[in-house]
Amino acid sequence: MKPVAWMIAASVTAWLLVAPVVDGAARVAVLYGMLGPLAVGCGTWVVMERTYRVNTGGLTAVMIAAFGFKVVFFGGYVAVMLPLLALPPMPFVASFTGYFIGLYLIEALYMRRLFN
Repeated sequence: MKPVAWMIAASVTAWLLVAPVVDGAARVAVLYGMLGPLAVGCGTWVVMERTYRVNTGGLTAVMIAAFGFKVVFFGGYVAVMLPLLALPPMPFVASFTGYFIGLYLIEALYMRRLFN
């Protein structure tokens, strides 16, 4: 569970650093750009870690299924967030992309550590 705490702490800290610098609409867009990747990253990590501890051989199948879920979820997430909440696109997309990459980097580093 330590990786989940680090992902949450890093994400919230980054948002707290950006929030005072941008206007209200951009602040909300950055927050929503963070929430999707954070929720999926944390959920994926919990499932992968438990699978690795219980059934190491089944981890690849779980990761493939998680990838399929992520493709559908993120496509839907972006398609819903931008028009439905009328978020400013540039802050949302920049935030989403940054958190997506950053959180998957954290996840990859913890996976490497888990496998060693």
